[in-house]
Amino acid sequence: MAKIDLILRRAKLDGKDVDVFVSRGKIAEVVASAKSLDAGDAKVEEAYGLTLLPSLTDVHVHLREPGYEYKEDVESGLRAAAWGGFSNVMCMANTKPVNDNGPVTELMLEKARRSWPKGPRLFPIGALTKGLEGRELAPMAELAQAGCAAFSNDGVPVESTKIFRLAVEYASDWDRVVIDHCEDPYLGVGAGINEGEVSSRLGLPGQPDVAEAMQVARDILLSEYLDLPIHLAHISCRKSVDLIRFAKARGVKITAETAPHYLTMTEGVLEAEGTEYDTAAKVNPPLRPEDDRLAVIEALNDGTIDCLATDHAPHAGHEKETEFDVAPCGISGLDTALSVTWGLVRDGVLSRETFLRAWTTAPCGIFHLPVNTFAPGDPADFFLFDEAEEWVVAPETLHSKGKNTPLMGSTLKGRVKTHFIAGKKIV
Repeated sequence: MAKIDLILRRAKLDGKDVDVFVSRGKIAEVVASAKSLDAGDAKVEEAYGLTLLPSLTDVHVHLREPGYEYKEDVESGLRAAAWGGFSNVMCMANTKPVNDNGPVTELMLEKARRSWPKGPRLFPIGALTKGLEGRELAPMAELAQAGCAAFSNDGVPVESTKIFRLAVEYASDWDRVVIDHCEDPYLGVGAGINEGEVSSRLGLPGQPDVAEAMQVARDILLSEYLDLPIHLAHISCRKSVDLIRFAKARGVKITAETAPHYLTMTEGVLEAEGTEYDTAAKVNPPLRPEDDRLAVIEALNDGTIDCLATDHAPHAGHEKETEFDVAPCGISGLDTALSVTWGLVRDGVLSRETFLRAWTTAPCGIFHLPVNTFAPGDPADFFLFDEAEEWVVAPETLHSKGKNTPLMGSTLKGRVKTHFIAGKKIV
């Protein structure tokens, strides 16, 4: 066996007490815990029976830097990721200036190296079009060479199918995938609430589910025609799920993600007593009715939806503390995603296998990112998790600058106690 640098003692992995041996940042061996151990020169970390989980991957995060550091910056966003259990973070291009050129990508990566030299790892997503304006392709080769892991027009739908087609083709030349925010640009863009009975009672213009599903259908047909992959962001409704399931049955190279809030919340929160017109729950796509929530859960469990992503969208307090139709869309999610989704495992809503696939192997497989399955040679990215610890969501308990979460004041269960990336303790 190679020289061991780190031994994690008495951790609970899949219900079993194990010792984890790490060599040069990689998993060397995972064995049943021994009563005694000759550690040699290796550093020993005691887990004290805490749950051991592989580090998670988030493929949809808004870090806001450069340009909007008052909302979030690379340092604070990666801090939230580190304490949230994430080792890989893919960040969207809606910065100022937009990440549509190599120097902006390089700036993001340099900020990450300086603030968190041991990780979490940052993987920028390059803009699909210049300025996210949808009129001219961004220099995709330059962005890929600078370090972009994927391409997306973020929350600005690309109306031109010709431009979108070219983007998918050019991305494949660099072994990259295009991520699409599926939203018809003329049906309630940015409404932040589902079009239906709730929006009518509240007197707010809404966005219908077909606004998402129509774009999903377009992307499926284009993916099938080109025989190239397209990744669909934050799926929220049954209509989209049905289309994706049908496409996958035909072998179309479509992958999809959803976010924790679509698994746990519905539009009803916006008219519930005490949370009426709560701008913290204004998100795009909007929270949907219960039938859509159940459809998304089923799709995640059966693999129709491949992975989870937070769509972490931090905003400053003054931006959300205004009228509903004026407030920006977005939920801050890096701090809470682990506790929320592990709670679904605890409640039997998601299987443990679904949780691990959705947060680790699936996203890493789609975007070619490092992943730990605890097999020899895997990156030693893991964290110790206290499943029983309860904590209250409050401004002071969130590491992100973004405090815009509809979970504010809620009690969640499960907390990261320590986190290792490539065998190095980061928190």
